[in-house]
Amino acid sequence: MLRKLYDNFEEIFCAVTMAIMVACLTIQVLIRVFAGSSLAWTEELSRYSFLWTVYIGAVLTAKHNSHVRITAQFLLMPVKARLAFRLLADAVWMTLTLYIAWQSWTVVHEGMAFPEISPTLHIMKSYVELIIPAGFTLMAWRILENWVTRFRKGTLLELLRDEAA
Repeated sequence: MLRKLYDNFEEIFCAVTMAIMVACLTIQVLIRVFAGSSLAWTEELSRYSFLWTVYIGAVLTAKHNSHVRITAQFLLMPVKARLAFRLLADAVWMTLTLYIAWQSWTVVHEGMAFPEISPTLHIMKSYVELIIPAGFTLMAWRILENWVTRFRKGTLLELLRDEAA
């Protein structure tokens, strides 16, 4: 059960937050059509759920190795050189994501020390913004996990197959 949840965390999370966003927007439209006004909390909650969906969606693309890469410049290189460049690029990417996570954590931490309360849901905005350091940290983890898993299975060269297509 826990393994299944771990393996599908991003998919489940994105589905739930997107469903919340769509439900809030649907409620807002229906209220506007039939009552002529809107509910402020639906707009705020849909905005926050959109933010969380985007960041976890970015983690999902890293997990499935389906983000955009420009690799044509490496196609004429030997396979081992391409693999080395791929490893280097992912190491740089992981370093940058961890740096962004660290920097955003300092901003969130400061926001917790000097809280800003959301106008309609009355929650600390820092709680909403926690998705930024969490998302970037999880992205770095999924990139590393992908390399370790492929190394253990002996399928590192499959990383390069999609580049040649």
